[in-house]
Amino acid sequence: MDEGYIKFRADWQRQGPLDTSTVIELNYWRDRLYQLGLLGAYPDGIGFGNISQRWNAQGQFIISGSTTGNFAQLGPEHYTLVTAVELNKNLLHCTGPIIASSESMSHAAVYLECPWVNAVFHVHHRPMWEQLLHKVPTTATGVTYGTPEMAYSIMQLLRDTDLPQQRIFVMEGHPEGIFSFGATLDQAGEVLLKALSTIKT
Repeated sequence: MDEGYIKFRADWQRQGPLDTSTVIELNYWRDRLYQLGLLGAYPDGIGFGNISQRWNAQGQFIISGSTTGNFAQLGPEHYTLVTAVELNKNLLHCTGPIIASSESMSHAAVYLECPWVNAVFHVHHRPMWEQLLHKVPTTATGVTYGTPEMAYSIMQLLRDTDLPQQRIFVMEGHPEGIFSFGATLDQAGEVLLKALSTIKT
């Protein structure tokens, strides 16, 4: 299992954390998702799930850092700012106290393709993934998480399907992996919680 493994080349500029006020709303939703078990860590200690929020119109965004799924609560020191993504070079630029999440390329794809999106959530939930697979927009077969190929697959879904309206998709090559997004953090969260409420147990 390669969960949590960073597959992009990182230009990480280590800096101090953002102001606490910057991540208050992010942490509200991160806490909710953690309590629901939609992000966290597996028994072997490998973390899963991440959450981000747009920083500016240039596509920069704040995202929870790598391996933070192991923490019940996050502080400013657990977030970093992704300043640029060069998909054709598999290169991600970030600045902050921690390196960006392994799924940052996928978050970037949504922000770059949809200027109206201001929040992106990535969670894991096997029953929801199984129920939504190919029922909602689904990434290409054989494409693995955290790669430029996954980012391009997401961008294609945003262009060629009703994903901008549904605001939720699953990753076929990443079992359990589900993304939601919205114009606000609340919208991204509500789309996800609505899907979760329909899961047959």
